[in-house]
Amino acid sequence: MRNKKPLQLSALCLYTFTFFLTLIPSPLWASEGHKELGALLPIWSIIPFAGILLSIALFPLLAPHFWHHHFGKVSTFWGIVVAAPFLLAFKGAALHEILHIYITDYTPFIILLWSLYTVAGGILLKGKLKGTPLVNTGMLAIGTALASWVGTTGAAMLLIRPFLRANASRKKKAYMVVFFIFLICNIGGSLTPLGDPPLFLGFLHGVPFFWTFKILPHMLLVAAILLTLYFILDTINYKKDPIPQDEEEGEKLKIVGAINFLFLLGIVIAVLFSGLVHLGEVRILGIERNIQSLIRDGAMIIMGLLSLKFTPWQIREENEFTWFPIQEVAILFAGIFMTMIPALAILRAGEEGAARALIASVKEPYHFFWITGGLSSFLDNAPTYLTFLNTALGRFFAGVPEKTAVAHLIAQKGIYLEAISAGAVFMGANTYIGNAPNFMVRSIAEEAGVEMPSFFGYIFKYSLVILIPCFILVTLIFFG
Repeated sequence: MRNKKPLQLSALCLYTFTFFLTLIPSPLWASEGHKELGALLPIWSIIPFAGILLSIALFPLLAPHFWHHHFGKVSTFWGIVVAAPFLLAFKGAALHEILHIYITDYTPFIILLWSLYTVAGGILLKGKLKGTPLVNTGMLAIGTALASWVGTTGAAMLLIRPFLRANASRKKKAYMVVFFIFLICNIGGSLTPLGDPPLFLGFLHGVPFFWTFKILPHMLLVAAILLTLYFILDTINYKKDPIPQDEEEGEKLKIVGAINFLFLLGIVIAVLFSGLVHLGEVRILGIERNIQSLIRDGAMIIMGLLSLKFTPWQIREENEFTWFPIQEVAILFAGIFMTMIPALAILRAGEEGAARALIASVKEPYHFFWITGGLSSFLDNAPTYLTFLNTALGRFFAGVPEKTAVAHLIAQKGIYLEAISAGAVFMGANTYIGNAPNFMVRSIAEEAGVEMPSFFGYIFKYSLVILIPCFILVTLIFFG
């Protein structure tokens, strides 16, 4: 049984600190000057971001017991390390940045993850599914195709538990989950704005809904390589570790909790609604939010609550559903979002900020692919996508209104947008924190008894060896 007191205490500390910020007198909510912060911040202001990443990487290896019980406190610590001096130095402008990232980015991010996690947790695939190489590869292929339509998080939460149960008797399972992360949590979300947040952000900024099918060839190439490699690797391991004969036959496969597909559809419609309808804006603590986005968030919460009400808890128990993975993501990413404020501000400042040399060197399509992807491996890929979209727009169509500039970019320099889009989506697979479902899938797998590789183990054993060669090939074929 997990000790929940440190978890609850850590969350309470973070929420109390965030609530304290909202009590600061309203004049400080003014946004005047906040756009210049990126030009003022020194490069060493990203040290706490590096600190929380190293904590996630090293504590589970060096002090697993401490991390298991106190990871929330570590996340809170790094968040305060950024917030306290940031507020003292920049006052209202800093508060605006903090409120902005939590109100416009973190809160919708967690609502989306929570609703998908809750709804998918109520869908149970009963019966014995044999984890043969062919079946496993088929599940990965189906999940990859599904991810662009229900989101990488939705597809991952829908399939990870059946995938793990199908392979319960297999001894080597870590590589299976890693390929699941590669394909379903990332690569599969390439084709529509519903698939991954950066593409949805592009949709909101004028990129047509089906334009992202332009990167279908890129996605098919990477997916085909990964699925083939997985099938070969799984076949080799399966011959060493076949499914016991008594597991070869079982009850017929059936889906229990199918009503949750309606709630899943409701979430997809809510996301699509927020991108197609414009109902104006409101201000929350001085931060502008679109009314349609608030309706979307409310609808997703309702879908999650309906799932809880209409799905017998016994189904979730059979599905080995617990709240810990979403709690872990919520608490760790609360710290990550806080600590990445300086890094994102510096990137937004472009050539006026401390990253001026990096921004100035980004010129060719393959530059945009690798810089967007490299930063998306560690930062939130949505604002990273938007940063380099704006970099491309400023370089080729300076002074042109945004939607017109986006249309010109697509018509005249579409390869640059292809590079930015593919980099942001594909390279989220490079680390556990590159995309939120990566972390959730790892947590679910570990709860199921799978010994997952460490943060660095994932990078050095899998990402660098498998993904980077694929991305080099993509560069040579499409962006060279």
